Amino acid sequence: MSEVRIRKIVDHVEDTFIEGGRAAETPQRQAACAAVIVNPWSGQGFVEDLQPQILAHARALSEALVPRLIGLMDGAANIEAFGKAAVVGTSGEIEHAAGLIHTLYFGNAFRVAAEGDSFLPFTNTRGGAGISIQLPLTHKLEAKKGTRSHFLTMVFDIPDAPAHDEIVVALGAASGGRPHHRIGDRFNDMKLMGTDQAGRPLAEDRA
Repeated sequence: MSEVRIRKIVDHVEDTFIEGGRAAETPQRQAACAAVIVNPWSGQGFVEDLQPQILAHARALSEALVPRLIGLMDGAANIEAFGKAAVVGTSGEIEHAAGLIHTLYFGNAFRVAAEGDSFLPFTNTRGGAGISIQLPLTHKLEAKKGTRSHFLTMVFDIPDAPAHDEIVVALGAASGGRPHHRIGDRFNDMKLMGTDQAGRPLAEDRA
């Protein structure tokens, strides 16, 4: 089993004060921490069992990124939305990127630290150095998962990563929804349409 080789960690922080020409009532912070690592399966051809390296790398990556991101957000109490992403270099498989973020040893560590209980939205893609990294975010609480104000996408890039034999693994968070959000949410839509989450008429409306 190869060691975890982190070449660099990149922080991305945005603080939005004005949106649509109007000052935000509360400035919104979005932050991401991304680790650039050597792909542990690089040069090995098709590897049948990815689990040993997933376990070794997921723990190390969560230890490197989770406290750092919580710090950028000034604590879990300031996190309302979260998500994750991975980009594998051109010599790797998308399965390599997926393997490092779709494991409880990685995602659950962030969920617990962020004091959330919902599913982490994600992207796992392949590309070359400087590719646009798309990191989706949704509300960290399952009960508020339909809150469209918190349907967000962070976009950033790392000019020299991923190299062909690297993987970028990232976690993201936001302090709130979009400033001046006003498109409602799916719960309001369901109420107006008289349906449940599966799109079926509510009991009192069924003939």
